[in-house]
Amino acid sequence: MISSVVRASLLRRGVGIRAQSTWTQVKMGPPDAILGITEAFKRDTDPRKMNLGVGAYRTDAGSPFVLDSVTQAENQLLHEKLDKEYLPITGLPQFTRAAAQLAYGSSSPVLDRLAITQSISGTGALRIGGAFVQRFCKGTPTVYVPGPSWGNHKAVFGDCGLTVKPYRYYDAKTRGLDLEGMLEDLSNLPRGQIVLLHACAHNPTGVDPTPDQWARIQSVVEENGHVAFFDMAYQGFATGDTDRDAHALRTFVEAGRAPVVLAQSFAKNMGLYGERVGTFSVVGASRDERARLESQLKILVRPMYSNPPVHGARIAARVLTDPELRSLWLSEVKLMADRIIGMRVALRSRLEKLGSSVAWNHITDQIGMFCFTGLTAAQVDRLAQEFHIYLTRDGRVSMAGITSANVDYLADSIHAVTQ
Repeated sequence: MISSVVRASLLRRGVGIRAQSTWTQVKMGPPDAILGITEAFKRDTDPRKMNLGVGAYRTDAGSPFVLDSVTQAENQLLHEKLDKEYLPITGLPQFTRAAAQLAYGSSSPVLDRLAITQSISGTGALRIGGAFVQRFCKGTPTVYVPGPSWGNHKAVFGDCGLTVKPYRYYDAKTRGLDLEGMLEDLSNLPRGQIVLLHACAHNPTGVDPTPDQWARIQSVVEENGHVAFFDMAYQGFATGDTDRDAHALRTFVEAGRAPVVLAQSFAKNMGLYGERVGTFSVVGASRDERARLESQLKILVRPMYSNPPVHGARIAARVLTDPELRSLWLSEVKLMADRIIGMRVALRSRLEKLGSSVAWNHITDQIGMFCFTGLTAAQVDRLAQEFHIYLTRDGRVSMAGITSANVDYLADSIHAVTQ
């Protein structure tokens, strides 16, 4: 302790006394895995370097892609000199209405009983959804996510006060779907749990159920009274067909035997990464229930962020509702999906041409932005250290980072570390 005499002397001489910080007990948090990969990539000066960790689309020249449909919509909006007033709590009605039609189908009978709110992209939708099920599902439900799943699922739902546990999904031996394990796990859960399902383009594995497999999954979810919580971040981005990519969601909804909620994002399929555009929706049983559900969504959203941003929602609404822009956008979605599919074919072809002893059929069997290669952590480390190729240590590759100019180098490098 400093005596009052010494303290007074120090103050007269202008020497400050720093009190112990209120935040001294705050520990350094662990670095984000993807950020660490990006930082290592930036420090690397080798011209052959590749960043295959970030889940963002790139052109065949390796550049970010601003869709022409988005640019045209934005130019129209700027020309109209619209105001910057607050949106309603649940967002821009033109956007949420169009987003619902895209997800559930323009003629879906549930649209008039669907409670929907605009969200801060897909992550924000998950956060609203987590708060919603935590508050209104009976008992103390647990959220069950595929093993593995997007890393942020556990953090988002955990911050909602929910317990998060895995169910079997990926089979490391076949590098495909462990359907029987998944069905067994879902069948053995206590009734009425929250089951998170990737609607399409599963992240991180790229392994999607077939329509027949989805039918079996749906039956188990329905028979056990579970809530189907769909996360749809890649509609159109998986196959290039927005209707085909919504198959699982729509079949659950059309059957009407399991409660369905949806987190929807426009980051990937419109390239609106930084605009943070998404929705969260709940399928109600009636219009009256829809009104009650929407009232509670407003109560949840209000203390989170009051109301969502307007600019990205206006862009998405314009693209979805203007016939010419929508047609252009659908062609651009297919272009992005087809480029990634083409890179899958090229990578597998080159590896097989090199005479690899490893079976690489899973590269083309999987779908969407990511490929779960089966590479070990040690092999991933070698790729970074010896070949300047950066990806997550679970072997996940962002296919969007592969181009026609570097696919052979990637294949040669993978072949070198897997011999």
